[in-house]
Amino acid sequence: MHTQDLLAADTGMGAVTLRVADLDRMTAFYTEGVRLSVVSSSPGRTVLGRGPVPIVVLEHAPELRHAGAHEAGLFHTAVLFDTRADLAAALYSVATRYPQSFTGSADHLVSNAFYFTDPEGNGVELYWDRDRTEWSWTHGMVDMATIYVDPNAFLQEHLTQDALDGATARPGRVGHVHLSVGDVATAKAFYVDQLGFATTAGWGEALFVSAGGYHHHMAMNTWNSRGAGRRQLALGLGLVRIEVPALDDLGAVTERMRDHGLQLADDGRTVAFEDPWANRIEVTAPGRG
Repeated sequence: MHTQDLLAADTGMGAVTLRVADLDRMTAFYTEGVRLSVVSSSPGRTVLGRGPVPIVVLEHAPELRHAGAHEAGLFHTAVLFDTRADLAAALYSVATRYPQSFTGSADHLVSNAFYFTDPEGNGVELYWDRDRTEWSWTHGMVDMATIYVDPNAFLQEHLTQDALDGATARPGRVGHVHLSVGDVATAKAFYVDQLGFATTAGWGEALFVSAGGYHHHMAMNTWNSRGAGRRQLALGLGLVRIEVPALDDLGAVTERMRDHGLQLADDGRTVAFEDPWANRIEVTAPGRG
């Protein structure tokens, strides 16, 4: 792939929008559990984040149904913390207030991660990255694994009172977004060949992609959704946001997607389109979002 066909190296992920049936219950999980704070709120819509950085947008849509277990959509939203102490504080809060939501943990070589399911079935990953100098690459692919991490041992080693006391104001952001899709080949054609991410890892039923040599900004798997078609309007994932560093980068994305025949919506602030499973993607740049 030519450099001009790739997303800018400083590309990152923005807040993930979730359509929810019970706004109060979901707000409580993400504030009391994950330790996000309310960035802004309006009737039927709550923006949650760390400090001023939005991470999850909750939109009240009680008229919608829950998606089926094998439909395409969100696999998890991954919240990235700057330090292991901040990750430990979030892990402690969720585990003590919502103990039944815990689904697993892993050392992925590039990161430590803990997994949960929110009250409406949306996956949540809380993680911390090792320094990039500690990552290993083989033939252009990042080396990752899934090694069990004992949550209690992690807390004993890294939890601090300072991190607990200041949790909502300490740094955090969306590190990556992982989707459930119908097939990996179609996902690669869209997210790599058209949108401009680079492949960083792939294991049969899963694909990991990034910009700028990150281990992954997005991932797609068919573990629960093989063969899934386009989504119908339902609770769950409403919007994935991708943030590029400059207006020229946004223009390049817009031109590239138009060249591939995608229908785009450009409201002067964001460029939006759908992936092959009707997941809505918005790309924005400073001054446009």
